[in-house]
Amino acid sequence: MDSTLPFAPPLALASLSGEADADWARSGATYAGAAFLGGIALDADSRAAARELVDRDRTEFLPDDPLAFVDRELEALADVPIQPAFNVRSATVDPIPAAADICRDRNALLEINAHCRQDELCAVGCGETLLRDGERLAGYVERAAETGATVGVKVRAEVPGVDLPTLARSLERAGADFVHVDAMDTESVVADVVDATDLFVIANNGVRDDETVREYVEYGADAVSVGRPSDDPVVLERVADAVERHLGAAARR
Repeated sequence: MDSTLPFAPPLALASLSGEADADWARSGATYAGAAFLGGIALDADSRAAARELVDRDRTEFLPDDPLAFVDRELEALADVPIQPAFNVRSATVDPIPAAADICRDRNALLEINAHCRQDELCAVGCGETLLRDGERLAGYVERAAETGATVGVKVRAEVPGVDLPTLARSLERAGADFVHVDAMDTESVVADVVDATDLFVIANNGVRDDETVREYVEYGADAVSVGRPSDDPVVLERVADAVERHLGAAARR
């Protein structure tokens, strides 16, 4: 791929709702080159949806001021040897540039969430719903990229009616630098996205060991990310070793 992102090794910690904060990122810095904090709901509708998720016992970040929370968590990582990033949710484009400004000023990546599939989030038009509204999602990317921030999108495979390679090309034209692909059970979709764009491609889902890292690398992924076990040092060490084996010089850049 032509695009690069400023993190090595090319192993990322994927965001975990209500768990992926600065302390979480600090704990994983021994193994990973990047940490995607969040997700954080930015606007009124996405925050209302997040409160509904909390009401049914899901863990969510719900600070009084979400933008101040983003800034504070990134500031806490200023002395940590890891590339910070923030996964943001919004049902409207309005708060996206402000979040991008913070990420730019904190040398962090901004990741727009087009991934979460909870009914409450989809009902207000964010998360996975954005995959089916590519024009609106591209608008989010364009507004964020205009700030000078490094911008990407977290996407999900196996969404009916959504062609990820075509969508990725649209996001690239809008100014995206990377795409973070939850491949679900269709790992080969990573190759399709790699072939379609010059975006930096981070492969996610089931990254646990040498075999899973090797598979994604063979499909052309520039980096891999660990989701649920991102707080498990045994898994992280195993994956970090596999990244070193299969991504070689990129792992030591």
